[in-house]
Amino acid sequence: MTSYRTIVLTLSFAIAASPGATANAQTVAIVGGKVYPVSGPPIENGTVVITSGKITAVGTNVPIPAGAQRIDATGKVVTPGFVNSSTQLGVQEIGFGGPPVDASARGKDNVAAAFTVWEGLNPNSVLLAPARKEGITSFVIIPTGGLIAGQAALVDVVPGTTTDMIIRAPVAMVAEIGDAQQAGLGSRGELIVKLRELLDDAKYFQTHRDAFDRAQTRTFAASRLDLQALIPVIEGKLPLMITVDRESDIDAAMRLARDYNVKLVIGGGAEAWMMADKLAAARVPVLTGAENNIPGSFAALGQRQENAGLLSKAGVRVALIGNAGGGDEEAFNVRNLKQEAGNAVSYGMTWDNALRAVTLAPAEIFGVADRVGSLQPGREGNVVVWSGDPFEFTSHAEHVYVRGREYNEKTRQDLLIERYRNLPGTHNQPQQ
Repeated sequence: MTSYRTIVLTLSFAIAASPGATANAQTVAIVGGKVYPVSGPPIENGTVVITSGKITAVGTNVPIPAGAQRIDATGKVVTPGFVNSSTQLGVQEIGFGGPPVDASARGKDNVAAAFTVWEGLNPNSVLLAPARKEGITSFVIIPTGGLIAGQAALVDVVPGTTTDMIIRAPVAMVAEIGDAQQAGLGSRGELIVKLRELLDDAKYFQTHRDAFDRAQTRTFAASRLDLQALIPVIEGKLPLMITVDRESDIDAAMRLARDYNVKLVIGGGAEAWMMADKLAAARVPVLTGAENNIPGSFAALGQRQENAGLLSKAGVRVALIGNAGGGDEEAFNVRNLKQEAGNAVSYGMTWDNALRAVTLAPAEIFGVADRVGSLQPGREGNVVVWSGDPFEFTSHAEHVYVRGREYNEKTRQDLLIERYRNLPGTHNQPQQ
């Protein structure tokens, strides 16, 4: 009789040996393409060598190691894998009209600073493969909901466990000050006051832990775990990413960051272009998109598709994310990042800055530029070979490498296309 353990082990081996992922070649040489390292100028007829999962050489006239698997990229474009900086990929499958369960926490009084969203990541989500197939090799999981939503993490799109996927966790503490009612408060001003109270409490807690353990401190606005989680924020070690759209709210967030010496990142930033010069001067990066110019609320009346281009022109570090609304670009359409970049170029952002905004800029913002975001020796072997300009709608990723391993598995979309391509009685049926 076959035991349960035997069945599980057999299934696990079958998954690991899936033909969707090309067997790891010890060394891969991508030759002849136009290589965009991002960290430096483009290289015509360039070569990228990946060995044991790491980039080991980039340039022209690079010696090809003996036995390397050669990928001819002549006439193609070679870039780092794209990084999507704001997603619920892997913690939300489909939307049900409310906050995604695994991307949000209840917390105490809408404060969930201790919430580590990546603990709920599903490494077997069927939405990972379509994102990777479109050149997304890394992504940031962002918690959502409440005043302090929790901590974000940056992961690679690789098979295995959550531990295998994580590049760095946490990479930011996420707060939301755009909707007072959602945070259980009455007004925008009260949101800022509450956030200041939390930071004050975290500073006091940091220097009075012994008294806290003896129950000899004043009452705090958050739990012990939440206060502990906020300490890296007030120490300037962990960025505070505030999701906000309105100009006045962005200004308030910047005042708070100055007062508490916090490393601030603006997420959403529909009206950030109105503050472009001040954001640049304060070195505050912005995560925003370029697909939507229709305000989703009164807080985003100044939303425009030129936002990313205007910010970039002013010297703001911009990372492109989905901003079409409805949650689809955060969950199952994370792959639309290249369309965001293409639109950003159409509305004033330079092509080079758009490429940086989906590769090196997010890696720098979240402190992982030493691992992903550029084509340099020592970086992860996250490399994409594109049929043409990656921001053109008709271009596609021909080869996608994550940590040096090529992935070419069929997605659910591919299987559905094959299933329904030539059904009898349809216009797709081959003519006799």
